[in-house]
Amino acid sequence: MFEKNQTELRKDICEIGRRVWQRGYVAYNDGNISIRLNKDFVLATPTGVSKGFLSPDMLVVVDMDGKQVDGHLKVSSEILMHLAMYRERCDIASVVHAHPVYCTGFAVAGEALDRPTLPEFVVALGDVPLAPYAPPSTPLLGESVKPYIKDHDVFLLANHGALAIGQDVYQAYHRMETLEQSAQISFIARMLGRENVIAPSELDHLQNMRQTMGLTYPRDCLTFAPGSKSPVNRSDDVNEATVEAMVRKVAERLIQEMNRG
Repeated sequence: MFEKNQTELRKDICEIGRRVWQRGYVAYNDGNISIRLNKDFVLATPTGVSKGFLSPDMLVVVDMDGKQVDGHLKVSSEILMHLAMYRERCDIASVVHAHPVYCTGFAVAGEALDRPTLPEFVVALGDVPLAPYAPPSTPLLGESVKPYIKDHDVFLLANHGALAIGQDVYQAYHRMETLEQSAQISFIARMLGRENVIAPSELDHLQNMRQTMGLTYPRDCLTFAPGSKSPVNRSDDVNEATVEAMVRKVAERLIQEMNRG
């Protein structure tokens, strides 16, 4: 019923859980992580377990309606937010939700991270919207993010935390990591009394870089790859090696452009 690489994907979620816990992005059983296995099923973290101490057998599988079909622990009720993301964009293969301190501070203060402070952040993330408050563990939480999902890959959740999506679980996590660094730098700049921003005349160049590197949502996205690799607008004859080469090429171009800057 599930993809052959599910064993590796379970290990990937446990690794990302360890990273978010070690970096202080979550406390105790905060946050949740998921990977879309195929068009029908999602692999996710359970409720009530610290992300720093996950093991592959703890993870659960749900269908796209949120019904649990595998796992001895109970799925988090916030899986509904993850499923809303997967329904809205065919290129999403993973969702990471956490409570990084600086990001969550901005979310509690009711401030989006939408000021262009560093070229690296503009290229990697774009601007970061603040989704309005919605009750946790309800479908309303996913609904609060839906207006922004087509144009953004990271989000602040008012009085809740942060959300990042990606074509694999590592990309989603790295976006969360970049988001928290951006929040930290913005906080420090404001404490120093001034947060200078990039001139509007320079932003078109940075947005073009995002598009050239494939970091914007593809409007002609037709399908997604199962598991942690998710190309866009692909036909059935595109093999996994081709997908990996595409992802690697985008990453290399991003690094080259940043080094030039």
